[in-house]
Amino acid sequence: MAILDGPHAYSSALGAVGLMAGSFHFDPLTGKAEWSDGLFNLHGYERGEVVPSFELLMSHKHPEDRPRIRAILEEVFQNGGHFCIYHRIVDARQHIRRVMTAGVGRLNDDGIVSRLDGTTMDLTSTIHRETSQAARDAVAGAHATRGAINQARGILMGWLMINSDEAFQLLVSASSRANVKVAVLANQLIRLADSNEGPKAVEEFIRALRG
Repeated sequence: MAILDGPHAYSSALGAVGLMAGSFHFDPLTGKAEWSDGLFNLHGYERGEVVPSFELLMSHKHPEDRPRIRAILEEVFQNGGHFCIYHRIVDARQHIRRVMTAGVGRLNDDGIVSRLDGTTMDLTSTIHRETSQAARDAVAGAHATRGAINQARGILMGWLMINSDEAFQLLVSASSRANVKVAVLANQLIRLADSNEGPKAVEEFIRALRG
């Protein structure tokens, strides 16, 4: 997974393919946080309305998803490394957005996590506002199948920084090689991204997709 160093580079790249996204940087040693304009907008704010912080970021996580997110991030703060979490946020206007947050905890020379860099992208429109349960269970029915495939495409776009057509072609090629329906692969990827198995399982699955 590619995480770009500039605070706006990743979100700009995603915006170019039609995804609303924003980046954040957090220093756990000082508590200082930096948000891109896109992240303010994603959470329903304009720059200057609120002071960015890790606590504010967590306060917008959907209550049902918050414990899982905290568990994943606690491990990142402890050991560093990459993470990728499919979850929901509640913005300042109480709108629920389905998003994916991907990032990396960077270690300093003393082996301590001194920087968390990440990007959150809005997948709500991509999955046509389906419920996450319907997306996970979707293996039949044209509408449900389209939603699952679109959601999987969004995950691949964020993880690999590719466009929508490239993400779909990756699923199609893997489907042909494995003789498995595209929707089945899509649902397997969604389940991994929405589970506690961690980013390593998602990374291994995507590596298998790429052959």
